[in-house]
Amino acid sequence: MKQLVGIGIMLLVLILTIEETSAQNNYVSQVWVADNGDGTYRNPILHADYSDPDAIRVGDDFYLVSSSFEDIPGLPILHSKDLVNWKMLTYALKRQPPYEHFSRTQHGNGVWAPAIRYHNNEFYIYYPDPDFGIYVIKAKKAEGPWSEPVLVEGGKGLIDPCPLWDDNGKVYLVHGFAGSRAGIKSIIVVKQLDADGMKTMDAGKIVFDGHDADPTLEGPKLYKRNGYYYIFAPAGGVSTGWQLALRSKNIYGPYERKVVMDQGTSKINGPHQGAWVTTQTGEDWFLHFQDKDAYGRVVHLNPMKWVNDWPVIGTDKDGDGKGEPVTVYKKPNVGRTYPVQTPAESDEFNSNELGLQWQWMANPKATWLFTNPANGSLRLYSDRVDSVANLWFAPNVLLQKFPAEEFMVTTKLTFKPNAKLENEKTGLAIMGFSYANIALKSKKDGPYLVYTVCKDAEKNKPETETVVAKASSATVYLRVKVAAGGKCQFSYSFDGATFTDTGDMFTAEVGRWIGAKFGIFCTRQSQINDAGFADFDWIRVTK
Repeated sequence: MKQLVGIGIMLLVLILTIEETSAQNNYVSQVWVADNGDGTYRNPILHADYSDPDAIRVGDDFYLVSSSFEDIPGLPILHSKDLVNWKMLTYALKRQPPYEHFSRTQHGNGVWAPAIRYHNNEFYIYYPDPDFGIYVIKAKKAEGPWSEPVLVEGGKGLIDPCPLWDDNGKVYLVHGFAGSRAGIKSIIVVKQLDADGMKTMDAGKIVFDGHDADPTLEGPKLYKRNGYYYIFAPAGGVSTGWQLALRSKNIYGPYERKVVMDQGTSKINGPHQGAWVTTQTGEDWFLHFQDKDAYGRVVHLNPMKWVNDWPVIGTDKDGDGKGEPVTVYKKPNVGRTYPVQTPAESDEFNSNELGLQWQWMANPKATWLFTNPANGSLRLYSDRVDSVANLWFAPNVLLQKFPAEEFMVTTKLTFKPNAKLENEKTGLAIMGFSYANIALKSKKDGPYLVYTVCKDAEKNKPETETVVAKASSATVYLRVKVAAGGKCQFSYSFDGATFTDTGDMFTAEVGRWIGAKFGIFCTRQSQINDAGFADFDWIRVTK
């Protein structure tokens, strides 16, 4: 009998895992869908913080990577068949080196703007860490497994690398500089790589200086077309800038300069930094980001054409060769139509693997969570955070990106604190430079519902915690409703039907180079020989 029960449990876990995988693969958001269903799409195609996007096409498949900074797993890889409908495929970086360094929160550090390329039947991602240098990782398939990072060139302030395998057999790398580390910015350098693309061979040469007309020049992407070397590069700052194209018959210049897209009469501020891709049918498209404050750097798709060997991005209403972004446009022609699909947001926690929408604020410990598909829950164990000023500096906060301008997040959890501890705490948070959360907190006489706000958390400011009520149950439903402008209203329920607002309206704030995020946590302030925990039954993102 025991053997039959065991087999039954294994089958249940397998079924739940398959169902969860299928749901993730065919997920359609309730709060933002770019595909209009009539042959057109609306921007942004990804209303989430996929900063500094780069993309390629391999056969009939498109792949996109973005910055991930301190968040782990890092280097998200998204997949699409039509450039409009995307899903999360994997993360290329499971842990971030140096591993001990990134076991602590390093807000704004880590993975800056990466580049993805496909060469000789292998995928390459070059990514910069502004404090340690430029790394490369490789894989035979985009879904992995990906190799461990190899340092292409060490040094501070080396950012935004992009390789080019030239038709003369040479391999080049273009990159910029972070003024905060290198003491100089707004310049672009080209260096030669070894034949394997794994090491720089020389000190490089400055090929373009943006100090005069293109301040904050960064994010270069290197291409070759019709005998010209092209460097696509943004300038002018993330929220106010423009997209440049530079071209030369010689990899080292001199380069001609042209602004090929700016905001124009559109509402899309600072449209720049991204990737040129060509469909199977010969259409050219450009993916780039728009800085939307607390919502992060969201991804847009714009048509692109070539006029006199210059790219024109977006719509060029006056024919001057400089385009502006589109809001609604005809979908790319990729030869057929594909189903509507979006990156996953809600999670029923029915899988043996953590959903791809989730990231920690540092390299994780194995003791932070337990996936339990047999009962469809995610268990977070409390971890000690008394050595940090506030939750902003706690690495064990599990977060995901804001998915739209307006949305609602609800979660059901059951709190089982350690009876020997006080002040274990678990709940639902909105994280940024300032943060807020609603949580259950253990006291000697049982758990209490508390509402917490921390203004200027990144400046080591303390939290303000308000006791809302003594919890009538260990199981609680927590909710936050996000309105336009990042206005957040928290609420709670003990029956799952009637919710009570708590706390003043909280306005979400950006983090270091990233948008606000929402997520869950379980913490404690002291250390004994065991931890309490919270079982999260599900978390759902709805209108």
